[in-house]
Amino acid sequence: MKLTILGGGGFRVPLVYGALLTDRAEGRVTEVVLHDLDAGRLSAVARVLAEQAAGVLDAPAVTATTDLDEALTGADFVFSAIRVGGLEGRANDERVALAEGVLGQETVGAGGIAYGLRTVPVAVDIARRVARLAPDAWVINFTNPAGLVTEAMSRHLGDRVIGICDSPVGLGRRIARVLGAANPREAWIDYVGLNHLGWVRGLHIAGRDELPRLLADPDLLGSFEEGKLFGVDWLQSLGAIPNEYLHYYYFNREAVRSYQQAEKTRGAFLRDQQAHFYEAVTDPGARALDVWDRTRAEREATYMSENRETAGAGERDADDLSGGYEKVALALMRAIARDERTTLILNVRNRGTLSVLDGEAVIEVPCLVDANGAHPVAVAPLPDHATGLVCAVKAVEREVLAAAGSASRTTAVKAFALHPLVDSVNVARRLVEGYTEVHPGLAYLK
Repeated sequence: MKLTILGGGGFRVPLVYGALLTDRAEGRVTEVVLHDLDAGRLSAVARVLAEQAAGVLDAPAVTATTDLDEALTGADFVFSAIRVGGLEGRANDERVALAEGVLGQETVGAGGIAYGLRTVPVAVDIARRVARLAPDAWVINFTNPAGLVTEAMSRHLGDRVIGICDSPVGLGRRIARVLGAANPREAWIDYVGLNHLGWVRGLHIAGRDELPRLLADPDLLGSFEEGKLFGVDWLQSLGAIPNEYLHYYYFNREAVRSYQQAEKTRGAFLRDQQAHFYEAVTDPGARALDVWDRTRAEREATYMSENRETAGAGERDADDLSGGYEKVALALMRAIARDERTTLILNVRNRGTLSVLDGEAVIEVPCLVDANGAHPVAVAPLPDHATGLVCAVKAVEREVLAAAGSASRTTAVKAFALHPLVDSVNVARRLVEGYTEVHPGLAYLK
């Protein structure tokens, strides 16, 4: 099978390739094509992958290209992990928003809208090319904002594009671990929402929902990441465990203040860190894989550090530093390619799963996966507070899609103004002005 990775010069590509190296069954990926616009980044990542594959029998062959059509032609799976505007763009997203006193995080609030406006036109072009050059391919989207981008692509690819995220998986794993599950992978997670906007409402082990036991035990509830991040009292009030990204909503003022006071924003930190990595691996004497490992460890350890500092949550647990999105991607590919049925939390079209949203809306829920793709599992209605937030954010996503489709600056302002974390139409107008000044990729808005 041929796997094409878009954004193939990206820092996390070795995670995906490393997972492929452990997959020795029939029907596995035999060819990996890396596509990126930056030939230098492609070369650096290809060097890391070559060191990963050293001594591995029948490792998937790796080629690299800057030609998108060449990369897509004949692909069985397309893994999309692009970053339109690069990390400089992310740093600008944060800077412009924080100057207006609102959140600039890359998937939440103003920063997520700016990133979406830059990314949707590119993602739509990719979807159209896939439909033409590899109509039987499955597209696995990790490009952020993942739910929004998946929905944009689904308008051209239907159910053959599936969005993935490692946040719900990590959350479920942590809850199962503190509840003493012998095998966390066998726990059924009742999770529902949008990407980076969901809640665990139950966790079933051997057919029994153990979440009430967790919520009733303050010591147990406060022992893991989300308990430390949100606080025991708030989780008990909710009666659910929210995705970590909801910290930006529930503690917005504190998060904005912490980001404003930080020496560097997250985007600026990653921009500088990865610039050092890509420069370091050009040294002929350097062992590229070691440089990558050290950089990755630092990246994982500092993830959401401002939020944890605001909450007094301390350092991340060692068990949470291993990532996980590559495992979700491989499990999804394996289930489809080999008809190895499994259950995964994915971003797919609603199809009546959440009655408050229309059938085409992309949501994040448990799905049964087989050779025919991902099928969302029926879920109970959300409580009113969650329904309101989900509907408000989905409405914003739809305005982003409309703005990208019509090149309307007025609609872009509307998208910003309607977001729950942007508290002023005037701020929304200034955000659009600020973003169009720093992002060439938004020059299309008229």
